[in-house]
Amino acid sequence: MTRHPLIAREGWPFLAAAFVVALALSLAGWWILAVVAWLAFAFVLQFFRDPPRKAPAAPDAVLAPADGRIVSVGPARDPFLDRDALRISVFMNVFNVHSNRSPVDAEVRNAWYHRGSFVNAALDKASLENERNALELVTPSGATVTCVQIAGLVARRILCYVKPGDRVARGQRYGFIRFGSRVDLYLPPTAVPRARVGDKVYATESVVASLAG
Repeated sequence: MTRHPLIAREGWPFLAAAFVVALALSLAGWWILAVVAWLAFAFVLQFFRDPPRKAPAAPDAVLAPADGRIVSVGPARDPFLDRDALRISVFMNVFNVHSNRSPVDAEVRNAWYHRGSFVNAALDKASLENERNALELVTPSGATVTCVQIAGLVARRILCYVKPGDRVARGQRYGFIRFGSRVDLYLPPTAVPRARVGDKVYATESVVASLAG
């Protein structure tokens, strides 16, 4: 069995740099700066944590693609597939795990990247104005889910590791966003929401909707 890394690989360069700076300040005897540097190291360590997760068994469940707080649940227009949809949005602050995971078993049919601005990702307009990367996911039953990584006020890097033609499993890690951001899901309008605005959710473990109408 492959061990799951507890720290995301995206964080190792930041952790190494923070550790070297903190250690150098400590050895130099600059204690106030050293304390600040060690606190920064602790923040980077918690930001890039990436704990293993276990998906629930329900086959029609749509799983949370990220840790965070639900900021939107309701009808919307999917801007990538130009269709009516149920949109569920998860906002990640800097204290949440930032690994992004597939909400369903699916084939990646299409991918889109759009440059944009960096307004607060908790705001609704971030869905259309911010830098974003979207995937069209088609499930074995034929349902289509659009999963959108959205940069935030502080976030400046969206990482996505899958491409059209790839297959993803529920809960599979497919991307990462640094530092504070949002993930939108556009589901078929017949999908039933299982989460409400304000709910805290955890990637892979929390069910946010059901595809069985």
